[in-house]
Amino acid sequence: MDGKTVVAMSLLFCLPWPCAYGGSVQVPGIGGQITMDVVSFQEQRFSTIMRQEYDYSCGSAALASLLSFHYGQQVTEHAVFESMLANADKDKVRQEGFSMLDMKRYLAGQGYRADGFRLSLSGLRQQVGLPLIVLMNVDGFRHFVVVKGISDQDVLVGDPARGLKVYSRDAFARQWDGIAFAIRNQLTQGRGAFNRREDWQQVARAPVYHGGDPNGQSLGYILPQWSSSIDW
Repeated sequence: MDGKTVVAMSLLFCLPWPCAYGGSVQVPGIGGQITMDVVSFQEQRFSTIMRQEYDYSCGSAALASLLSFHYGQQVTEHAVFESMLANADKDKVRQEGFSMLDMKRYLAGQGYRADGFRLSLSGLRQQVGLPLIVLMNVDGFRHFVVVKGISDQDVLVGDPARGLKVYSRDAFARQWDGIAFAIRNQLTQGRGAFNRREDWQQVARAPVYHGGDPNGQSLGYILPQWSSSIDW
């Protein structure tokens, strides 16, 4: 429900809804006040992506998010940043940020095998089916983000600077350099953490029923888990 809807409902029912930016809110009910937990739009946007600490640390934030939210290894952006920086050219990192090679070296130290490769967007969805780190051109800057899901029309992205965002496939393709980076030796876990319904729901548009789901949910919520025959 967006802010305008909340305001409209408040005026319609004459209920004194307080402004909420996270925490809890008291809502009038038939039996008295009801306490409801609320999450601000800002918090929701960063619910499954870590905010980058520095202007040049999108790579470490994206990698920490990939491990924490898709592979069950809880790490902080700061810890990944410090570890990668210790083994990288510090001046180059401050000027250009981390590279996929820096990520590959860090992951190797954690027991993961990872590589960058070039594949079409359809190939990523149908053949790979894994959460990915990709490099996009965002407002003229090279910027690492996490691809969390791909549907027929859209790409779900976790952006360390802007939070969760949905791109149309065409818009994403125009900003993407065509290279993807993925962990290769945890396929079962990775595929189970890609295209998750709950991730899409964090940024889903208002559900309008178009048929197909007996529970009345939007078709945008009905996203298959894409299996693949690829064997790395």
